[in-house]
Amino acid sequence: MAAALDLLGRRWALRIVWELRLGRLGFRPLQDRCDGMSPSVLSQRLAELREAGLVIREGDGTHRLTATGEQLAGLLTPVAEWAGRRAAGGQL
Repeated sequence: MAAALDLLGRRWALRIVWELRLGRLGFRPLQDRCDGMSPSVLSQRLAELREAGLVIREGDGTHRLTATGEQLAGLLTPVAEWAGRRAAGGQL
């Protein structure tokens, strides 16, 4: 549990999972969706997420979630819905 929290608590890790939830993305499109992330941080986080078994790098250079990564992304959906409700009320 502690290792998972350490990985997912790193800046941008959950954002990468969230952005990959709808399908494959190449490095640059993923970087564009994660505004403000440096290429070196993106490379490092992708490597960590691959090592954890959450992301796969395809032969064409795109990245996608594994089945485990998809499960994690599904767990983020209620958080996104909560954030949307809070933002609509001017609270985020």
